[in-house]
Amino acid sequence: MEPGRRRGRRAHTADEAAAVLRKAWCRLRLSARHPARVPAWDAVVLTAASPEQAALYDRQLARARRLGRFPPSTAALAVPDPDGARIGSGGATLHAVASLVHHLISQASEEEIAEFFPEADGSSPADLPLASVIRFMATKHVLLLHAGGDSKRVPWANPMGKAFLPVPYLAGDNRDGPVPLLFDHILAISASARQAFKNQGGMLIMTGDVLPCFDASDLVLPDDAACIVTVPTTLDVASNHGVVVASKEGTEGENFSLCLVDNLLQKPTMSELVEAQAFQDDGRPLLDTGIIAVRGKAWQELVALAYSSSQAMIQEIITSRNELSLYEDLVAAWVPTRHEWLRNRPFGRQLIAALGRHKMFSFCSYDFTFLHFGTSAEVLDHLAGTYSELVARGHMCWIPETTACDIAPSTVILSSKISAGVSIGEDSLVYDSSLSGRVRIGSQSIVVGVNVHELIKDTPQVISNTCFTLPDRHCLWEVPLVNSMGRVMVYCGLHDNPKLSIKRDGTFCGKPWRNVLEDLKIQDTDMWDSSNHDKCLWNARLFPITSPSEMLNVGMWLMGSGHDPDGEVSCMWRKSQRVSLEELHRSIDYHQLCTDSSKHQADIAATIAKSCMTNGLLGRNLFQLCEEMLVDNDSSLQVCKELLTYFPSHGDQYSGVLPQSRAYQVKMDLLRASGDLSTASMVEEKVWASVASETSSAVKYRSKEPSTNAMSSSNGNLHPKKAMVELPVRVDFVGGWSDTPPWSLERPGCVLNMAISLEGSLPVGAIIEATEDRHGVLIEDDAERKVYIDDLSSISHPFREADTFRLVKSALVATGILGHRILSKSGLKIRTWANVPRGSGLGTSSILAAAVVKGLFELMEDDASDDNVARAVLVVEQIMGTGGGWQDQIGGLYPGIKCTESFPGQPLRLQVVPLLASPQLIQELEQRLLVVFTGQVRLAHRVLEKVVTRYLRRDSLLISSIKRLAELANTGREALMNGEIDELGGIMLEAWRLHQELDPFCSNRAVDELFAFADPYCCGYKLVGAGGGGFALLLARSVSSADELRRALRESAAFDVKVYDWSVAMPR
Repeated sequence: MEPGRRRGRRAHTADEAAAVLRKAWCRLRLSARHPARVPAWDAVVLTAASPEQAALYDRQLARARRLGRFPPSTAALAVPDPDGARIGSGGATLHAVASLVHHLISQASEEEIAEFFPEADGSSPADLPLASVIRFMATKHVLLLHAGGDSKRVPWANPMGKAFLPVPYLAGDNRDGPVPLLFDHILAISASARQAFKNQGGMLIMTGDVLPCFDASDLVLPDDAACIVTVPTTLDVASNHGVVVASKEGTEGENFSLCLVDNLLQKPTMSELVEAQAFQDDGRPLLDTGIIAVRGKAWQELVALAYSSSQAMIQEIITSRNELSLYEDLVAAWVPTRHEWLRNRPFGRQLIAALGRHKMFSFCSYDFTFLHFGTSAEVLDHLAGTYSELVARGHMCWIPETTACDIAPSTVILSSKISAGVSIGEDSLVYDSSLSGRVRIGSQSIVVGVNVHELIKDTPQVISNTCFTLPDRHCLWEVPLVNSMGRVMVYCGLHDNPKLSIKRDGTFCGKPWRNVLEDLKIQDTDMWDSSNHDKCLWNARLFPITSPSEMLNVGMWLMGSGHDPDGEVSCMWRKSQRVSLEELHRSIDYHQLCTDSSKHQADIAATIAKSCMTNGLLGRNLFQLCEEMLVDNDSSLQVCKELLTYFPSHGDQYSGVLPQSRAYQVKMDLLRASGDLSTASMVEEKVWASVASETSSAVKYRSKEPSTNAMSSSNGNLHPKKAMVELPVRVDFVGGWSDTPPWSLERPGCVLNMAISLEGSLPVGAIIEATEDRHGVLIEDDAERKVYIDDLSSISHPFREADTFRLVKSALVATGILGHRILSKSGLKIRTWANVPRGSGLGTSSILAAAVVKGLFELMEDDASDDNVARAVLVVEQIMGTGGGWQDQIGGLYPGIKCTESFPGQPLRLQVVPLLASPQLIQELEQRLLVVFTGQVRLAHRVLEKVVTRYLRRDSLLISSIKRLAELANTGREALMNGEIDELGGIMLEAWRLHQELDPFCSNRAVDELFAFADPYCCGYKLVGAGGGGFALLLARSVSSADELRRALRESAAFDVKVYDWSVAMPR
């Protein structure tokens, strides 16, 4: 490694963090939708502190599966510590692995049983041979998330678990979807890390209260070893955390270094850091991030230890009350310098014997941001600080107009109903709550799961003339209790540390305990037993179980925002049954908690849906709202049926702003949600008919009647005429989908593409002749197929999808030539060709339609301008039933490189701006850009249907992706005008990611392998058109790289591809 080089790790900016997270989420969605192409985890495992918490986590895992966070093939389970005992993170790891082995074996298919356990014969998993178990698990890929324990520093997260905190980063990308949780973001980051394991099995271990914001696809994992992710840190941070001492020798990449681990330190002093030589060349030690990967043989040995010995080890841990730590004990087995220390620890010799044959590496990332959600203040900091731009501040919530309440702009309100009269201060968080009446929430406060309603009506005498007030920097939450004990409201200060005792200056509601006792005139014996020597907030019996209004009343008194002049509140508090945070943690009714939360969120979705229907269907995703509603099946089916009753008046009321296709799509979705599938199928036909009708209405192409003598000689006889049209194909750099109806009928579009010839010729064309010897229409193609139609009235749509000549027939209908006088005295002979592979993605179908339409217009002496032809082709594609946009025909009709914009209206307006490129730029582009046929045939029609359906549903993620593609087209135009071909490569890569976001099946494993092969040579690549196969563009880093890639593809036996000779089709 290069000595003395300082690698400047810094926190990501908001834009950088957003880019990292969006890339990770894209990878997560791809792995869930198309795991054959982007491998997913074989199992996701969460550790839990108790069976009750494990049941809650199982529900969260079911939610994640329902939302498409992982595919059906991924096993998901929560594993509680046995008997609720504290066994440490190392013990929990071994117990989780052993439990997973038993689970996977019990779920194994007959084929797996025959392959791995032929001797099973009904044996239980515990009786199977160890070698067979190891072989079975050797290729499994497992994500293990440590999420057990009590969240003392984030006490309001105890009911849900810190891993399931709301973290609404990028929630605006999917505004009608559920609030993203910390767990969701961790899954997204881990999805990229999964790729680093490749085909060698293993496990990735993460912690549930940390979001590691880095591009985990850059992770490099050595074979048959453990690897811990580290980051350079400052000395003050290092002294309070784990430090990894890495070898000075290793592998160095652009943003990482990979070295053997020489030593491990826990909360080291300065002298210990110096003695261990823990400093890097730049003077900084390496922080242990808590992310550990175990791969290959090291993974197999961990499985062997867990399967064969964990039960006995854990029983001994429970008996001796000695916890086994993952980060001190277990990992020390992979670090030889720690073996002497480890031998004197419980199970140390056993760990060394089982795991010590393999080593641990440090993967030090220099592009890593560490977001710790360890305290309530940290949670608010991550919502209001550097990354506040990523936060959706009003996601899936119901808030009245600004004149009816006072809510600070920086407040984050998630999955909540806020009624008139409520005030909320700056930088506060309100989640999963309903607030109504006279309620004031201070600044930097947190409210979770609270239901405050009819406060004025049901207010006790003590606060009859006031409202409920939660002071600044406080937390308030409400949870149901087991055994029908009711609900309890809990509160504390934002910065209170429940672990700190009175003797160690512990606080409650921000005030030292001695001041609290003095101000409230209560004794410590009112809250703590005399036998309790560690008196702190965690074990203080503070919180009464009584009526909601009384709990709020007592809460204001305890927090100091309410008065008790007559002592009634303190008397009520002393007489009531009370619980501590510690007791509460053991008394939560998790089932009721989940049921209440699901019903609450379904109610909010229903409220939003009703408002959307009442006010015009103008922007919300009713399909997704219905999915949220249907989680609560009891009442939601009736709500969906009720929404259907809103339809009859919409056609007249919103005809200027509500497209008929959108209305039909919503109706179809509601019918399906209501269970009326047969009617939904009939409405679906109306959806596509409406799209075609709206396209035809918006695309006005000119048609003129020829003069009476235009087609005749002086003696009145028709002269035969002939039109020949040859066109290039197009390759698109970026902007596709923004040209496609109905998007282009309602929103601006922009595409950057280029017309090219292949193998020295224009590959697409048509010859159209007027014939005197026959009056019908003869159609021939380049496959020597032909059809003669003498009855012109039989040419009418809809045409069968299997009709070989439906393109030409649709052009005959669209141009109006079937009713033209030219066919009263003559016939037509039409011959077409396209010298490119089928399913090329080069826009061949549309360009061939353009050639036929242009030829027909020329024959009719009609307007054969490129602009008019392009519009007519849009109608041709709607008649054909294939849909499609304008970019293909624009790409073939207009020569060279051009940036084309469309503007919605009546009619649709197209503006083609040719790129004035220098000869030098054209030459460099032709030398560096490889146009490669992948050998994979693609069909855009089905892809188009899925994308259009998502648009009609107003899928926020799809809309933002297409908007970005249109923006990138303009950016690419500027890059080319400035001669920045490398920048164009980066734009192509982002465009390719967005295309995969729109449809995960736009690629396949063969294409992925081609791109991975080409990546070292290229600055950009993508499939052309809608993807799925066909042609690829590979933009090399230099002319020499292009030559090397061409040669490498030619010599590789792994790819059956063809690199075409091509050139820009310039104006003639």
